[in-house]
Amino acid sequence: VQLQASGGGLVQAGGSLRLTCAASGPSAGNYAMAWFRQAPNKEREFLAAISWSGQKTLYGDSVKDRFAISRDNAKNMIYLEMNSLEPGDAADYYCATRTYYSGDLGSGYTLWGQGTQVTVSS
Repeated sequence: VQLQASGGGLVQAGGSLRLTCAASGPSAGNYAMAWFRQAPNKEREFLAAISWSGQKTLYGDSVKDRFAISRDNAKNMIYLEMNSLEPGDAADYYCATRTYYSGDLGSGYTLWGQGTQVTVSS
């Protein structure tokens, strides 16, 4: 499975962005998918995950009231709608997936795409 994130860019504080992750290859999109981010000199942070059906989602505490994850299985794509962006949201954003089914959406992501950079100006 190959994952490609896109949609990053420069946005003013308070603004919005929508990130897109396209999955391709065998079994692409068959499992839960997630978004993470990593800022310079910081650990990778879990942001959101969505089950294969799209019926179950999980969010990290820092973004749960501002970000929304969704998916379109017909297109093998997931999205991250980011609102009320803050300078602290600046980071490289990555999508990820895993190769097994589990009710726990918060772990097990082993396949990663290249990141897309988000910059937030104050």
